[in-house]
Amino acid sequence: MLYFSFNTYLKERYGERVQKVPLDAGLTCPNRDGTRGTNGCIYCDAKGSGAGANDQYPDLAAQASAVMKRLARRYKARKFIVYFQSFCNTYAPCDTLKTLYDQVVDLPGIVGLSVATRPDCLSPDVLELLAGYANRLNVWLELGLQTAHDATLARINRGHTYEEFLNGYQLARGYPINICLHIIIGLPGEGKKEVLATAREVVRLKPEGLKIHSLYIHHGTALEKLYRNGGFAPLSQHDFVQQACDVLEIIPAGTVIQRLTGDPDPRELIAPQWALQKHETLAMIENELAARGSRQGGMPNVGWSP
Repeated sequence: MLYFSFNTYLKERYGERVQKVPLDAGLTCPNRDGTRGTNGCIYCDAKGSGAGANDQYPDLAAQASAVMKRLARRYKARKFIVYFQSFCNTYAPCDTLKTLYDQVVDLPGIVGLSVATRPDCLSPDVLELLAGYANRLNVWLELGLQTAHDATLARINRGHTYEEFLNGYQLARGYPINICLHIIIGLPGEGKKEVLATAREVVRLKPEGLKIHSLYIHHGTALEKLYRNGGFAPLSQHDFVQQACDVLEIIPAGTVIQRLTGDPDPRELIAPQWALQKHETLAMIENELAARGSRQGGMPNVGWSP
């Protein structure tokens, strides 16, 4: 096993395939509603990294059931994790969040709850709410780190500092829930040095899971404007694979790798086109690790200062 995939983790835990059910709860983000900003991160589109399904299925139970039926037909899955994906899914009053979560967590076949959010959208009340589901569900809190560099966070209009991320992360560590961090390879102004420094912070923080995203350009984003004006060039597929393997080599072997690429909407993708070649990119990562004679956690001291 070259890396500890989420599928492997779930099969070990449940003895069969488990599928994530992405949901759009119709929430927003402090970086869009004026609290932190109005335009969002430069790579975020109008759907907030989701599918915009709330427009078609405002009833969350109906939305989840429709997705579960498709996944059951395609993968023969019988168990599912409901995944609150779009925008910031802890950014609402606690009573509102409880109502949203409760609509789907007791649907037949649901074994887990995953909630994606920003580190500046956490409070003890919300974390207590999430922890309350952990006695019967596999609960994951997904936090967007993206980078550990304040200069890059400002460049991508993230709306918070790394110190603020750490404050939110440490608050969440006090509750019995799994944490999955998100990082992005290929951010404007970053190279291998910066990516490895962020990866070393992930190692230090010891989350249960990690998502590695490739940076792609969606239509209508600030990143598209930057790209068309010649201010940004996305990584080649080869360079992304190299850096993804560099990161994997220093991430502890027991950390669950929930994702290794981006997942753009082909109708909205501007560049790079290789971002649509998900299976090819994953195969390239495995082939590169094999060619190096390496694996996840195989070179924990890469990039460390003596």
